Amino acid sequence: MRVSAFKRMANAGVAGLCLALGLVSVQAAGPAREGMRSKAELAIQNGKLDADYGPAFTLNGVTFANQRAFIESGARCGVRYYSEFERVRNELSSKAFFAARAAAGQSTDARPIGSVSVPVWVHVIRTGTAVSQGNVPDTWITAQMQVLNDAWINTAFRFVLAGTTRTTNAAWYDLANETAELAAKTALKRGGPETMNIYVANLSGGLLGYAYYAEDAAAVGVLDGVVLLNQSLPGGNAAPYNLGDTGTHEVGHWFGLAHTFEGGCSRSNDLVADTEPEASPAFGCPVGRNTCGITRTGDPIRNFMDYTDDSCMNMFTGGQNVRMDAQHLQYRTTAPIVASRSGR
Repeated sequence: MRVSAFKRMANAGVAGLCLALGLVSVQAAGPAREGMRSKAELAIQNGKLDADYGPAFTLNGVTFANQRAFIESGARCGVRYYSEFERVRNELSSKAFFAARAAAGQSTDARPIGSVSVPVWVHVIRTGTAVSQGNVPDTWITAQMQVLNDAWINTAFRFVLAGTTRTTNAAWYDLANETAELAAKTALKRGGPETMNIYVANLSGGLLGYAYYAEDAAAVGVLDGVVLLNQSLPGGNAAPYNLGDTGTHEVGHWFGLAHTFEGGCSRSNDLVADTEPEASPAFGCPVGRNTCGITRTGDPIRNFMDYTDDSCMNMFTGGQNVRMDAQHLQYRTTAPIVASRSGR
């Protein structure tokens, strides 16, 4: 299934593709992350959320009226709004990339399970040496790495901890602040787009985390990476988001996955055919939710790219695995496309 999906990308019709790519390239990439999203973009991204009559919800010292209010604020995930225009551009670019590989005689097959090692640098930013000051223990980092490898067990990817840095700097501690983000990442980032840099710090406003899409890696440069609220790691106190799957969710974006609810009730909404359509993000663990009413199985509440509690989410689909492999190969693998000696 994964192989045939790759081949469909490579063999897709590309008549007029150069013109189409030329037209879309004149528009710059969208806002990088949550702090730059407008209220209108948040409303489009979130759609019509479920009613919530639950109790007040507090995360990292910020109290929201309930979980719905938390989602509406944009704090659940700070990844940029992924517009329909950008989804079309990404799809055209992927078709062109795999067509070029096929023309050069290179493989367009999905890579074997476990065949790609992703080096990971974890940067702990703290204000002191106590856990309460952001100095997360090594055991939390080890547990987070295990959560990632468990989530990607059926994919080509395996995460390898290349190293951990610990920096005491109060000015960098709040990585929801764009000035702090730029300064910290400029000083700490290791490697290129193939290396995953995870920054663990405090995030103001109740923000859980954010990341940059694979396709944005070259454009954002030093900013590329994943940022996590320190208390969202396994062992932290950011319940119900403290089992490590904020990390899973944000790393999914780093590989090029969109939210399952992006674009609403269409099969192509997140550029993955086998994720069930969903009108708006789910929160909590609403078993039986079916906001689009067009599938038997209902909304993908168990999917890592929805907004449910950590204890509720447990899967990527086969199509998501294919997309992550394809986006990583195109944007996070440095090997150039060259014609094979056979000239095929």
